[in-house]
Amino acid sequence: MMRVLLIDDHALFRFGVSELLERRGIEVVDALGECEAGIERVVETAPDVVLLDLRMPRLSGLEVLKRLRQAGQTMPVAMLTTSADERDLIASLKAGAQGYLLKDMEPDELISALKDILAGRTVVAKELTGILARVVQGAREQPREPASFANLTPREREILRHLAEGQSNKAIARELGITDGTVKLHVKAILRKLAVHSRVEAAVIAVERNLRTLDGGESGLAGPPLAGSSGPAREPP
Repeated sequence: MMRVLLIDDHALFRFGVSELLERRGIEVVDALGECEAGIERVVETAPDVVLLDLRMPRLSGLEVLKRLRQAGQTMPVAMLTTSADERDLIASLKAGAQGYLLKDMEPDELISALKDILAGRTVVAKELTGILARVVQGAREQPREPASFANLTPREREILRHLAEGQSNKAIARELGITDGTVKLHVKAILRKLAVHSRVEAAVIAVERNLRTLDGGESGLAGPPLAGSSGPAREPP
């Protein structure tokens, strides 16, 4: 059974979402309105997925997410918000959110999104995929890569390109003729060198900076690295 913890400052919304999830066979570990208490409960209970409101009075959802990552919590975190602002979407993904969902989504869509997130996919509300595509397209005009890319080995650059294309560790291992374990080690090194917390963040940065292959050709990234609920699978590093 999937175990979900909800942090949202609106009591009525917490109650409604909790009821919905429980009726669909999903265990709600806890539903809290206070961020500090929510962070403590995540550490104590280690849920499978954290559903997190973006705008709350004392700490923002982004601040809560960063605190969780700093505390070593690696489970998927999905923003559940009313904000369709592209800045909030990009900031959430860069901070390591594995989902960006809107509160007016249909119940079946929420359940499907949670299952996809638990399976390792990054889920963005279908209404926002166009925004993400525009952001990525505009970012391709940036002529320079950040200095941190210079620290990547040729193999790490190659694997990062595959990450940006949405490939899982197993798919990368098959294509490159190496083991899953070797891919995981390379992914960890990439995250460390780019100073990010998740492969999602690394993929977003790679696409924004128009990462190229070693021979100078285009990486073949024709669209955004992230998609709606049917988006490509991503395994944890």
